Amino acid sequence: MAANRRYYWLQLKEDFFKSKEMKLMRKLPGGEELTIIYLKIMLASLPDEGKIYFEGLAEDLAEELALLIDEDTEAVRMALMFLSKKNLLTTNDNYQFTLEQVPEMIGSETASTRRSRKYREGQKALQCNTDATKRNGDIEIDIDIEKDIELDLDQEQKNAVGGENLVFKKLKEAFGEMSVNGTMVEEVERLLKQYGQELVVLALNETILNAGKSLRYTMSILQRWDGQGLRTAEQIRLADEEYERKKSNKTQSDPYGNIPSWSNLRPENQKEPEPEMSDEEYERRLKEFLASE
Repeated sequence: MAANRRYYWLQLKEDFFKSKEMKLMRKLPGGEELTIIYLKIMLASLPDEGKIYFEGLAEDLAEELALLIDEDTEAVRMALMFLSKKNLLTTNDNYQFTLEQVPEMIGSETASTRRSRKYREGQKALQCNTDATKRNGDIEIDIDIEKDIELDLDQEQKNAVGGENLVFKKLKEAFGEMSVNGTMVEEVERLLKQYGQELVVLALNETILNAGKSLRYTMSILQRWDGQGLRTAEQIRLADEEYERKKSNKTQSDPYGNIPSWSNLRPENQKEPEPEMSDEEYERRLKEFLASE
């Protein structure tokens, strides 16, 4: 039986695409792609109630989100710029960002609730098809089945959390013992199956080192390694050494290397200040302007 995970969905209002913001976004160059990116970012933020985090794994939030949702980095950056300008994306510290429309659009339910609901729907459909009235014994059977589902799920979570191996010790060290619940345990077990214990432990160590706030931080580390084709601890170590070497060389050759090429903070983009206009020149231009009216 599967663990009692929580399922989320996005509930769009019927006038969502009629709003001025969405109409403006869709009229931008590549607007349809930007709209899809916005929807994918909203979906990714559902478990955190509309919040997304810059974990510092990439150069900026756009690059990290592009990795998470499998979209072009520059397109993601354009979408974020638009959302920020329209106050659909806000932040106080450039670390935690809030998608302002998402909190009121979230729907969710646990796996046990979903199974119970589907079971009741099935029983209701069966009742309609057979046009028969349930007896007291049938009602008692339904209640017993739902109780069995809940008991099984409770026992699964207790067994999973009780495993005091290295991974779960690291998990508690990273997020605190009170934060380790059934949903988190299930996510970690999925990560273990996908990436193996060695990489999961390394990612948790990185999370602890960088004070990551959620399991999503750990997941983003594993996804980045996977996207770079890093499958072992040795490959990760060598990649980190290479990254530090290139970073050091880049800083030595260009002290402005972390500043975008288009920024006015770079020396080559700074313009010489225009000479101050004399009183005579100002009066001359004013007279020319008035004469042209």
